[in-house]
Amino acid sequence: MTLSNALPLALYRSGQVRELDRVAIEEMGIPGICLMERAGAAAFNLLQQRWLKARRIIVVCGVGNNGGDGYVVARLAYLAGYDVTVLQLGDTTQLKGEALAAYEAMTDVGLFTQVFAEKKLSIVDLIVDALLGTGLDREVSGQWRQVIEAINRSKRPILSLDIPSGLHADTGTVLGVAIQATATMSFVGLKQGLFTGEGPAFTGQVYFNDLQIPAVAYKHVKSIVGRIEYDVVKTMFVRRSRIAHKGSYGHVLVIGGAPGMLGAVCMAAEAAARVGAGKVTVATHPSHAALVSLHRPEIMSYGVETTEALMPLVDQADVVAIGPGLGQSIWARALLDAVKDLQKPVVADADALNLMAQTPFRFPESVLTPHPGEAARLLEMSTVYIQSDRFHAVKSLQLRFGGVCVLKGAGTLIADEDGKISVCTNGNPGMATGGMGDVLTGVIVSLLGQGYTINEAARLGVCLHARAADKAAESGERGLLATDLFTWLRYYANPELF
Repeated sequence: MTLSNALPLALYRSGQVRELDRVAIEEMGIPGICLMERAGAAAFNLLQQRWLKARRIIVVCGVGNNGGDGYVVARLAYLAGYDVTVLQLGDTTQLKGEALAAYEAMTDVGLFTQVFAEKKLSIVDLIVDALLGTGLDREVSGQWRQVIEAINRSKRPILSLDIPSGLHADTGTVLGVAIQATATMSFVGLKQGLFTGEGPAFTGQVYFNDLQIPAVAYKHVKSIVGRIEYDVVKTMFVRRSRIAHKGSYGHVLVIGGAPGMLGAVCMAAEAAARVGAGKVTVATHPSHAALVSLHRPEIMSYGVETTEALMPLVDQADVVAIGPGLGQSIWARALLDAVKDLQKPVVADADALNLMAQTPFRFPESVLTPHPGEAARLLEMSTVYIQSDRFHAVKSLQLRFGGVCVLKGAGTLIADEDGKISVCTNGNPGMATGGMGDVLTGVIVSLLGQGYTINEAARLGVCLHARAADKAAESGERGLLATDLFTWLRYYANPELF
């Protein structure tokens, strides 16, 4: 078996994966112990190929099916000549079903469990985490917490089976404490919590094995959550017509830039131009309107004091973005009120969202792009609550405000009009800097201007933005600036070049 981390796109909740297991066992006649043996073999294959020099292995097992997978890994490694130690948490008299069968198969070859002791972790090459699995739904405490903390302190490479112990499979939140895995081998269906919230900080490299469950089984369980990445969505870009003109690719209007915040609207406008908008206009505060053209002469700029001055610009535009550097003044509120009932696509970000939180209204032809703090204000709850279940939060935002909602952060989520949620797996920590959201606003509104639907523009825009940031971060995540993305936005908006 060749090592590969090619991952499917569908993501599942833990209950859905249990249903897939049930279908495979009860309706397709695959014995549960057969699935467990396949899981253990897949994990052992990964162990062999990724850690070529590892010979001393510790497998830390609980008393559920995750522990059963661990017993299989331990047995296979032992029979292959590895120095294997199995450390047990929980009473093995509690074992039942497939986990008991795997335990007995392990002891039958002469490998027995030992009581956990932290000092044993210091003399191994690799730790296999088979403690808690995907069924965990409460905070880790007591001895279990102490063991996870000890494993993390060991600084040894860790392979987690199915999910890092302590990570919630559905939300990606850490339940008090979680294994800091080097790699995670997920089975049957990828768990959605691996890819957003705190998940990406704990999973390491994610691998997947479907345990040879027939494809027809997956038709029994509908997934509404899926991974997206630039290499998948880039096919949405098409070559430009040889007879195109600037009117072919949309007239974008970016509204924002209160006094002292001109940079935000400039970054959004330039991003729109770099991704291919035919024309870009900025409507900003009169005190610095002329500075926009000095910054980027290709962008038209107008100072607007009143909504009367704004509306002719809105009428001329095909699509509108509002919010970058907008502020929350009376002037800002008036501009937002002027566009909230438009019959054309609108991207709302930053202070446009903060103003919407103060006086909520539905925005059905919009793409909203909140970060967790803005989402918290829109839903009138804490940021901690938003982050505790980002899937629920993004769905709630979409249902409340309409259109498409993009919940930014590690594993950006996109909830669309059809009830589907996408998780972007591009992106990096270097993006945690001012201006990144303004650039994303410009990217999405540019794609809207070029004729993409709000669903398409949100998904393609998020992935394009994140892929450009990944490329820009190749020279280092620390110190990455939002404007560093411009060259790469243009490059990745033209996939026919590479």
